[in-house]
Amino acid sequence: MSVPFITVEGPIGVGKTTLSKAIAEAQRFHQLSEIVDENPFLNKFYEDIEEWSFQTEMFFLCNRYKQLSDIQKKFLSQQQPVVADYHIFKNLIFARRSLPADEYAKYEEIYHILTKDMPVPNVIIYLHATLDTLMKRIALRGRDFEKNIDPSYLQMLSEDYEQFIADFEAAHPDIPVLHFNGDKLDFVNDTGDLQAILSKVDETIRKGAVQ
Repeated sequence: MSVPFITVEGPIGVGKTTLSKAIAEAQRFHQLSEIVDENPFLNKFYEDIEEWSFQTEMFFLCNRYKQLSDIQKKFLSQQQPVVADYHIFKNLIFARRSLPADEYAKYEEIYHILTKDMPVPNVIIYLHATLDTLMKRIALRGRDFEKNIDPSYLQMLSEDYEQFIADFEAAHPDIPVLHFNGDKLDFVNDTGDLQAILSKVDETIRKGAVQ
């Protein structure tokens, strides 16, 4: 069994960082959190997506590439398990939604060059929720740059995630994807819900799903 590398994914506001932290604590894994607040283009991006999308997506891609390179060198190669609150494939989801076709083609080419040797997660946790739940959670965490998120944009991203995950599962049947409904499971405030998720994750690892 190879060293566990788990990623938690889903649309904005669904609780990826909170759950990855809980998994890291329960399993004693290293936690990898994406850089969000340091992106200097995010405020401008949510004000004018068309104008600032390429800069925003390139910043995220370069930072995630560096993070994953460090994780491979300092943890996974040393047989130390990792749980991350993102999968780098999210770059393609966001870029495809926000970039014009010509820019996306260039972006995708750069993406594949940078990620061809990146470590691949062997368990993916996919969190999903309705738009109403996502908007409430975004409001609760109070990030200034998220105040301008257009609900229709968030709804489209959620639909993009659904399609991407379905395609991913079809293309990678060897990588287990655990689905959890954020409308039905309140793992932030309900310890029972959290424990149910943690137990499923532990079961997946123990059954030898991580090969």
